[in-house]
Amino acid sequence: MTDGIGPYGGSDNYIASEELSTAVNAAMVLERPLLVKGEPGTGKTLLAHSIAGSLGLPLFTWHVKSTTRAVDGLYEYDVVQRLNDSRFGDGDISDISAYIRLGVMGRAFAAEERVVVLIDEVDKADIEFPNDLLNELDQMKFHIPETNQTIAAKHRPVIIITSNAEKELPDAFLRRCVFHYIGFPNRELMKSIVAVHLPDLSETLLKAALDRFYGLRAIPDLRKPPSTSELLDWLLVLSRAGVPTDEIARRLPYPGILFKVEDDLEALERKDRRR
Repeated sequence: MTDGIGPYGGSDNYIASEELSTAVNAAMVLERPLLVKGEPGTGKTLLAHSIAGSLGLPLFTWHVKSTTRAVDGLYEYDVVQRLNDSRFGDGDISDISAYIRLGVMGRAFAAEERVVVLIDEVDKADIEFPNDLLNELDQMKFHIPETNQTIAAKHRPVIIITSNAEKELPDAFLRRCVFHYIGFPNRELMKSIVAVHLPDLSETLLKAALDRFYGLRAIPDLRKPPSTSELLDWLLVLSRAGVPTDEIARRLPYPGILFKVEDDLEALERKDRRR
């Protein structure tokens, strides 16, 4: 493993499948970004936190929005502050470097140690956003024309990129990544995940809840099937409220924890009426 780091195999608070661990380690060996897709709530974002914690590396997080530009992650030239200082301040505005602020990627490149970078929900930005990062991801450096300075990575960061598949990503970008799709956990893996987060949960409650949960996910045409994170919230509330296990099968307690779309609640009601 490069830089003597790894291998990754999950962490105390994150259960990683063998396939996911293999993808993480392959990305680190190849020194390429790991692009992770999967439905919401399957642990894509938490993966970067787990890798950083497991390997003892700092984590730099870049949450992408619809207005995010690639340059935002590299640096920002605060021209407005410089203009204000020229009008009202008494400092030396000739030093442009004083008005350069490194972004997440810029700080990762400049870091004195290897870091983990999370580029979260890359598909929220404009379709050109991934392409605009290609050169920096390849070369691990970028140029700041305002100061004629080049920032080159002292240590190649571990880069995790998440996507909810809201947009198709460019082929050129995909070719530069290692790809992994986090499938929804099967029942056995889910029990292991629950045990990490809710170790004192009763086996009886867990069995009844999982029976109901996977039955709910099987309802056809759900717009937003309940996710792992919603299951964990639901289990915590069921446990704290002391809900009898037979009630979980008879009627769904606290449906608003699992379902967040009105159409899905209506689909649940129709299914229950047919039972």
